[in-house]
Amino acid sequence: MTEDMTGAPHEQSSQWYDSEAGPLVRPYAMTGGRTKPGPTGVKFDLITLVTLDPGASGLGDDTLGPEHRTLIDLCRVETQSLAELSAGADLPVGVVRVLLGDLLELGRVTVTRPVPPAQLPDERILREVIAGLRAL
Repeated sequence: MTEDMTGAPHEQSSQWYDSEAGPLVRPYAMTGGRTKPGPTGVKFDLITLVTLDPGASGLGDDTLGPEHRTLIDLCRVETQSLAELSAGADLPVGVVRVLLGDLLELGRVTVTRPVPPAQLPDERILREVIAGLRAL
C-alpha cells in the first residue's frame, strides 16, 4: 500500500489505466499475431494513399473486425494516407499496415503512392506551357 497526495492509503493493485480509456486490446490481438501485411507484397509507407473501392461496397462486412470497419469508414469520406488512417483510427501504424493488407486482399480498398517530387515536371516548364496556351 502507498499513500496518495492526501495521505490516505490506497491499493497499488488497481488498474493502471483510467475508466475513460476503455477496454485495452493488445495490437497483436487485432492482427491475429501477424506483423506483416498479407501475401499481396505491397509495401505500405506513411504516405501511401488508400481509397475505398466503390465497386466492393458491402462485400464481406460480416467477416471484418471492428478495426477493419473503422478504416473503411475513414476511407468513405476521402482518400487517406496511412498516417492519417493510423491517427484517425487511434491505432499503431504497424497494426494499420496489417489491416490494410487484409482489406487490399479482399478488394475493399485500392492503394496508390504519390508521385515522388523528383518525377514531377519542372515548374518552369509548366509555366512555359501555360504561357504558350494563353498565347493561342
